[in-house]
Amino acid sequence: MKILLNGVGRIGKSILRLSFLKDLEIVAINETNQNIENIAYLINYDSTYGKLSDKFFVEDKIIYNKQKRIQILNYKNLNEIDYKSLGIDIIVDASGTPYKKEFLESLSVKAVFLTHPSSEADANIVLGVNENELTSDTKIISTSSCNASALLPFLQLIDTNYEIESGDIVTIHPLLNHQKTLDSKCISSDDRDVKCNFEFGRSALQNIIPSKTTTIEACSYVNNRFDSKLISSSSLRVPTSTVGVINVVLNVKKDVSVEALNSLLNETAKKQNYNVFLNTFEPLVSSDFQGEVFSTIIDGRFTQTVGKNMIKAVIWYDNEYGYASKVVDIVNRFIMIKSNQFSSKNEQKDS
Repeated sequence: MKILLNGVGRIGKSILRLSFLKDLEIVAINETNQNIENIAYLINYDSTYGKLSDKFFVEDKIIYNKQKRIQILNYKNLNEIDYKSLGIDIIVDASGTPYKKEFLESLSVKAVFLTHPSSEADANIVLGVNENELTSDTKIISTSSCNASALLPFLQLIDTNYEIESGDIVTIHPLLNHQKTLDSKCISSDDRDVKCNFEFGRSALQNIIPSKTTTIEACSYVNNRFDSKLISSSSLRVPTSTVGVINVVLNVKKDVSVEALNSLLNETAKKQNYNVFLNTFEPLVSSDFQGEVFSTIIDGRFTQTVGKNMIKAVIWYDNEYGYASKVVDIVNRFIMIKSNQFSSKNEQKDS
């Protein structure tokens, strides 16, 4: 299936790089940046993940390298694009724009993937949690968030085995593009419903910045048991370029021990179908997880139990490349489901 990538910022670039490895056929990119030379440049050179060995060049409205030829579009609205003439089957939206359901349903494609949590989606999917809810008829699919993709598999595993009664999480998150390098005026954020955030106007390079987080809300879109009534949350923005970590404290109903918890995590990692759980006991720091495709990385050095009913855990994740790898896996799963449906129909016709 042919894919339009809408937006080639931090997540979009990672999705594009992963598409080389995962055989996703991205044939077009829609970008508000109208400088195609600059688009190619930003794809070729990345301060966090390094430069591409197979660089893109520009030819009219096309960027190309040895593997791909990708048409560059500059439409402001997705409904202005003629998907039929371009042969586009799927949109992967990495723009962060909060679309309405009716608008997305009106687009003449088989599916739209949103790389942010959305109450407007037909399904919010987190691998290792609810990938079986993805069907061939699902059109608007949210791939949730980097934080929820890291946290929710762990929450669900603990809840299934020990029953969570209450908890608290703190996400320690790298800086993002909307923050300021030096102190400036307050920042608004439409997708987070923030009119004027004073803290995000402060220097992201000089401060640890406390903030609210949408992580638990994103988890609730996937499984409504995990909401703010069960688990409280907060966030700290830190001056690093990528890789986040979540400090998790859970009170559970059933008795638990560190030994039993580690055994459960190891068995889960062995049986999983996707690169979700990774258990490590090495003395590692955040940069060691840069470019890691596993999304729920349990730092076993800090897995603890207090008494018989409290669990403490530390979960690492690459909030760009690691999250994008889950987006690509979910898109590929949908394509496989569609392909199997097509094959089944043809078999029925032949018989």
